[in-house]
Amino acid sequence: MYEERKPMEELEEKIGHTFRDHAVLTEALTHSSYHNEMKAKGEHIPYNERLEFLGDSVLSIVVSSYLFEHYAAKQEGELTKIRAAVVCEKALARYAAQIGLGDYLFLGRGEIINDGRHRPSITADAFEALLAAIYLDCGETFGDVTRFLTPFIVPMVEEVSKTGSRDYKSSLQQIVQQAGGEILEYVLVGEEGPDHNKQFSVEARLNSNVIGRGLAKTKREAEQQAAREALILFGELHE
Repeated sequence: MYEERKPMEELEEKIGHTFRDHAVLTEALTHSSYHNEMKAKGEHIPYNERLEFLGDSVLSIVVSSYLFEHYAAKQEGELTKIRAAVVCEKALARYAAQIGLGDYLFLGRGEIINDGRHRPSITADAFEALLAAIYLDCGETFGDVTRFLTPFIVPMVEEVSKTGSRDYKSSLQQIVQQAGGEILEYVLVGEEGPDHNKQFSVEARLNSNVIGRGLAKTKREAEQQAAREALILFGELHE
C-alpha cells in the first residue's frame, strides 16, 4: 500500500494561486517516473524537466532582483555567494517541504514506495517547475511568482547574510594542512540526468578514505557539500 497524491486544489489554496491553465500545473507536478509508467501503458504524459529548466532562471531573476534592491551595500561577489546558498538544492527542498509539495506530485509507483515524495532532489526540482508554471500561467510576468517566493527567500537570505556563505572546502583544507603530509582530494564518482539537469556525486577523500559525500547540480556545489559533511565528521561543524 502506498500514499495517495493529495488534490491540486489544496496546493493552489496553499500557494495562493488558482491556475487558469491546470495543464501546466499538472506538468509541473509530474515526475519522469510517472511519465515512464504511463508511457508503458500507451499514454503520453508531459513531465516537469522542461519547466524545471525555465523555473531555474525565474528563481535566479527573482532572487537576484531582491538582493539587488535590498542589499545595496554588498558587492557582486558577496551577492553571488548569497544567491548560490538561497537557490541551491538543499534550500529548494526546504521551501518545498514548507508547503508539503511532495504530497502533490505524480510519481511512479517505485518512487512512491522508495519515499520519493520526500527525496530532496525530486522536491527541489518540482519547486522550480512550480515557479515556472506560475510564471507561465500569469502570462510570463513575475508579479505572482515574486509574491509566492518572497516569504521563502527572505528568511533564507537573512540567515545566510548573518552566518555568511561559508567556503567549506577552504575550511577543510586548512584543517588538513595543519596535520601535514595528508592528501585531500575530491573525486567525481557519478553523474546522472540529461545535460540541462545533471546531478553530480562527489566524494571527499583523505588519504583515499571517504570522509564526506555530496550530491548537487554542479561539481563545485557537490564538492562543497562533501567538504561540509567531512567537517561534521571531524566535529568542526554541527548539523
